[in-house]
Amino acid sequence: MSSTDLILGAQIDVTAAADELVRGLMLQPWGQVSPSVYETGRLVTLAPWLVGHRDRVAYLTGTQHPDGAWGAPDGYALVPTLSATEALLSALIRGDDCGLAAEVLMESAVRGLHALTRLLAESEAVRLPDTPAIEIIVMSLVALVNAHLDVLPGAGIERLPLPAGLSEAPLTMIRRRLESGETLPDKLMHALEVGGRAAAGAPAVWPTAAGTIGASPAATAAWLAVGDPPNPGDPARRHLEAVALRYGGPVPVGLPITVFERGWVLSWLGRAGIEFHVPPEMPADLAAAIGPAGTPAGAGLPPDADTTSVALYALSLLGMPYEPESLWAFETPTHFCTWQGEEGASVSVNAHVLDAFGHFVRTRPGRAEGYAAAIGKVAAWLRERQWADGSWDDRWHASPYYATASCALALGEFGGAESRAAVRRAVRWILDTQREDGSWGRWGGTAEETAYAMQLLLLVGGDHPVTEAAARGYRYLRRVADPGEGPPLWHDKDLYVPVAVVRAAVLAALHLAQKNPRVVEIACQG
Repeated sequence: MSSTDLILGAQIDVTAAADELVRGLMLQPWGQVSPSVYETGRLVTLAPWLVGHRDRVAYLTGTQHPDGAWGAPDGYALVPTLSATEALLSALIRGDDCGLAAEVLMESAVRGLHALTRLLAESEAVRLPDTPAIEIIVMSLVALVNAHLDVLPGAGIERLPLPAGLSEAPLTMIRRRLESGETLPDKLMHALEVGGRAAAGAPAVWPTAAGTIGASPAATAAWLAVGDPPNPGDPARRHLEAVALRYGGPVPVGLPITVFERGWVLSWLGRAGIEFHVPPEMPADLAAAIGPAGTPAGAGLPPDADTTSVALYALSLLGMPYEPESLWAFETPTHFCTWQGEEGASVSVNAHVLDAFGHFVRTRPGRAEGYAAAIGKVAAWLRERQWADGSWDDRWHASPYYATASCALALGEFGGAESRAAVRRAVRWILDTQREDGSWGRWGGTAEETAYAMQLLLLVGGDHPVTEAAARGYRYLRRVADPGEGPPLWHDKDLYVPVAVVRAAVLAALHLAQKNPRVVEIACQG
């Protein structure tokens, strides 16, 4: 029985569903992530020998939109459309046995090329989203597509231009460092595929014990792309085969995400007050993952303040508070960075730092003095970055509802009296942006975004008209078949869905609604 089927009378049995969800984390320790057009396209190009090649090509042709593009609006389509189009062109030029006629591949690729011409022209007016490595990924893929156009007759498409403002210098520097045997910053390992030929067998790059490079199938395939297919016993090949077999061909943009997934799931469930069983090895593993430099989201990634904060907060909610001193490694004079050398800043990361510090101090009041200044600094920094309409947006999620819930919940609980006005503005924005069907969402109503909005309303929103809005949201969530199958909204090289994390957020919202008799009463009247 799935978590969406566990219903008692008029209410969903959230406790049983949460227990099932947490058990699933142990059964799939690498994490539950949606497949990625970008990452799948890179494997079509880099690893045609890998099991599931036909299925990857079919996935690309099957997920193309009627307008020829792949991916979401507002600039998010550029990277997946570049990757998918380049992959189909690669397969055509090599003459791969893809299980599809060459005419079908050519038609899909040409439609992708026309879409790219439009998307690149639009990039003059639409700011590219702040997704990881987007500048160097776009640079590398445009060059690959143009190289194909130089040798492929009949495409009828001129060479693609680069978006204004992009420079070849960062990509050139990365490739020179790889060729010379220099090490790269850990964060670049996740996008090693941009190194091109220089990434193949790069001497300063090594797989993790699990066989992955940068927790990325594309990065791993790029490192393996040296002449003939690697030996079947090669750990990196075995890792790629395991991922491809698990997904039936297509691959996700990042795996494993063990610590990230467990931290967020346990945090959403715990913050909402759901009583659920936690296998004892899960918090033990979380605690063991946090070192002096913090913890990464999964093997092959660098430690980051976001995953570290959420893991610490989850442990504290479970009654196992750990001194959050590893977060000091990410402190800057004004805020906390995601990792050292970060370009830009993240409000959700700082909201999670505020959660970690705030909850630790609540459980260990004798340690409050050591964290008071940081708590005040982070809260002030978050308030300064609230938009005039009451919302926040962020570099790790496409939806302002995630950022707004993260910030308003942290400020409402740990931001002090100075943050009350900011929280009220956030509540007002949530109320003002609810859709007619009771949902919330950036591009359309989704269960995930509705869950964030409802958590904000029911945890820090007060009373009427919050109760009526929450009841409408509750009715909407009750109609959703599987919240984990919603559109990808989380930022990586491509947008993705961390399936278990989204399900946990929805369970948290359902639980908070069902704890409020007035919300349930109004929902039943609708």
